[in-house]
Amino acid sequence: MSLYSKWAKKKQTETGRILALIPAGVLFLYLLPLAITKGGTSIDRHFGLPALDFGTINHILGGILIVLGFSFALWSIYDQFSRASGTPLPMLPTQKLLVGGPFRYCRNPMTLGTVTAYLGIAVHAGTIITGIGIVLCFGTLLVLYLKLLEEKELAERFGEAYLIYKREVPFIIPRLPKRH
Repeated sequence: MSLYSKWAKKKQTETGRILALIPAGVLFLYLLPLAITKGGTSIDRHFGLPALDFGTINHILGGILIVLGFSFALWSIYDQFSRASGTPLPMLPTQKLLVGGPFRYCRNPMTLGTVTAYLGIAVHAGTIITGIGIVLCFGTLLVLYLKLLEEKELAERFGEAYLIYKREVPFIIPRLPKRH
């Protein structure tokens, strides 16, 4: 039995899950966006990279990506918390396999949403070269984690139900659900 399965067997209170999500929220909603904007801008200046600022276009395109991305990510977190008694944190995993809501479009809607939002932050800040580099590094690390660890853990915990879901629903790039 994996460590993940042991974590999944422990029932967590709603209060405990909320308290666990607070530091994750600070990291993903404040510190990483700050690193993309301030860090990206500083790195661009340090290396003499031009700001890719197209004025209103940056703000509109960046704003759209931020809203769409965070909406999708937060929707998936809400479903994990409310419908599956878990969190996106590995040590407080969902108690049920989620296949509805945002999870019907792709198996990793939180990753898709977060990377989309961070890309929007980079576009909005005009630090596209460094921002995209930070986003690509972050996205690559997330994909590696999902592929090397999480998928195996989900197959162990949910068995055939997960394997069927995995065959039918794309990894990250969504497709519209089939109409029956």
